[in-house]
Amino acid sequence: MNLDHVFVCGNPALDFAATLRARRTVRFEMFATPDRLDAWYVESGLVDAVSPAQEADVEQATTVREAMYRLITSRRLGEGYEGAALTVLNNAARKPPAVPQLTPAGRWTQATPEEALSMVAREAVELLSGPDVPLLKECGNPECTRTYVDRSRGVRRQWCGMESCGNKIKAAAYRARKKSALS
Repeated sequence: MNLDHVFVCGNPALDFAATLRARRTVRFEMFATPDRLDAWYVESGLVDAVSPAQEADVEQATTVREAMYRLITSRRLGEGYEGAALTVLNNAARKPPAVPQLTPAGRWTQATPEEALSMVAREAVELLSGPDVPLLKECGNPECTRTYVDRSRGVRRQWCGMESCGNKIKAAAYRARKKSALS
């Protein structure tokens, strides 16, 4: 399995909410197919294996993701929660999560898509009710809509990740300075 999901937000719930990319512009859907959802669950490290998702699992995951995004945004902006989004998130969190097992090789967590989604929803509940709330920031790249936990010294981080956004913005600023210096 090739690792092509990005995990730069500092919390699985934030990374999950960021799987619909560039919400203000091109809107790129990371969960285009059930196997992409399966890959996210495994690549996130929440589970070691997940039974194959179906289209209905993708629909449920994207519904929960969108509710999660609205709640995260509301919390980041210091606004009240939308009731419908709370209901969606809490219903997902109420489902039984996957249970880790001890094997001779170590810890192993096998999940159904519903159990994996419950685990992500529970991460969101913990995040949005926990001590990291004041550290929630949106990426400084105007095209990026990722929210991340800023644990940098002085809480001065500007980008969700240097590789994904920081380098692009810095390079564009450099090119703009170079161009204006030449004119």
